[in-house]
Amino acid sequence: MKRGAASPAMCRWRRPLPALLLALAALLGASPGHADVERRAIEVSQAALGNEVGALQFFDQHGTPRNLEEFRGQPVLLSLIFTACVHSCQVATRHLDRVARIARGALGQDSFTVLTVGFDQPVDTPAQMAAYARRYGINDPDWHFLSTPDPVTMTRLIEAVGFVYQPSPRGYDHTVQVTVLDREGKVWRQVYGEIFPIPQLVEPLKDLVFNRPVLESGVLGQIGDRIRLFCTVYDAQGDRYYFDYSLFAGIFIGVLVLGSSILWLLLEFRKARRGRLA
Repeated sequence: MKRGAASPAMCRWRRPLPALLLALAALLGASPGHADVERRAIEVSQAALGNEVGALQFFDQHGTPRNLEEFRGQPVLLSLIFTACVHSCQVATRHLDRVARIARGALGQDSFTVLTVGFDQPVDTPAQMAAYARRYGINDPDWHFLSTPDPVTMTRLIEAVGFVYQPSPRGYDHTVQVTVLDREGKVWRQVYGEIFPIPQLVEPLKDLVFNRPVLESGVLGQIGDRIRLFCTVYDAQGDRYYFDYSLFAGIFIGVLVLGSSILWLLLEFRKARRGRLA
């Protein structure tokens, strides 16, 4: 793949070149092909599915300590960027902002949390993360921009979510992915690319929000969540999610037909019984 060529999972200008893969290639006396490196990077990312992101301590853009455990209880969208990135991270962040707005409109304003983590240590400080958020006009109260000066903490997060990166003359070569965490802080899905189709992120998020309600919601709450799960649909032409009321019309017609059939059978049964008694 030529530099500058896009791929579904990789940074457009920064390809993931993990040091271990390059070292392995050197030992084998061969240079890994771009497609092979990309495939292995995706394998690392996919192998993280089911991993639990632990109680890691970060600082948000205001300098406030934030433990990742405090975001449990609802789905989390997590992306790793470096603030000095002038192209790929910018495009990916802007697109994530757009998709998050659409998702909140369909699933609820407080239905999930977004975390953007700066992995470039020690450059990505709370002040840098705050400047990054302002640069792209992100003021979502449930979107936090995190960083840490502790390399051990950063390494643990990177390994947990299957993120692959490597320093390069242009900054970093790295995968471009949004990691979807479930309510327990486990990796649920990986969504790749700077610009991805909206349903690729919203559908698994919708499943977490509606299909796996917390037990405290009760029976009626769970029924309501199931209805919203199946009735919230994506309109590709309008590029939006909306609540489709036609399902209720179909249910009503189905119940009416079923009820009419049962009533007819009962009447026929009574008529036949009277005929036998006569």
